[in-house]
Amino acid sequence: MDTPDHRSGPKRTRSAQGRYIRTPDSAERDADACRLRNLAMPYDEIAAQMGYADRSAARKAVERAMLLTVQEPAAAQRTLQLGRLDLLFREAWAVLKAEHIAINNGRVIMNPANSNEPLRDHAPVLAAIDRLLKIEERRAKLLGLDAPVRAELITIDAIEAEVARLAAELDLTPPVHR
Repeated sequence: MDTPDHRSGPKRTRSAQGRYIRTPDSAERDADACRLRNLAMPYDEIAAQMGYADRSAARKAVERAMLLTVQEPAAAQRTLQLGRLDLLFREAWAVLKAEHIAINNGRVIMNPANSNEPLRDHAPVLAAIDRLLKIEERRAKLLGLDAPVRAELITIDAIEAEVARLAAELDLTPPVHR
């Protein structure tokens, strides 16, 4: 990932009361830290690469970056998870699109129909499809896209009670079941 080298750290701007003032440069630095965290980099490594004092400062920078776009911690975590799912999806998609040849005992298996070309191995493609589906299922669950399944159980007693209610409404006598 191409990120600027922040080892020298930002120029800290403070208010008259000594409070930290967010600048465009510090916001960009926080965003870079967030991008690294999105790639599952540990906070210690983010701190070392970005020039933060320690892992806690790197974590705070990531939190500041996420809070700019979403206010709730759950929404920030959801955003982080979606970014990771995007990364996993791209990797699985690359496997899906790659050409895979069948190999047995370290030797390429040739296509029986045409001995000049290798036999294609479809197992990695099918595995990538399965993985892509799992990623999409996780994304749908995370975003609440799947409507909950609702089932209603109707018993014979409930049906007979409804028939009796409708019959009373129509002033009819319900049939007797034996």
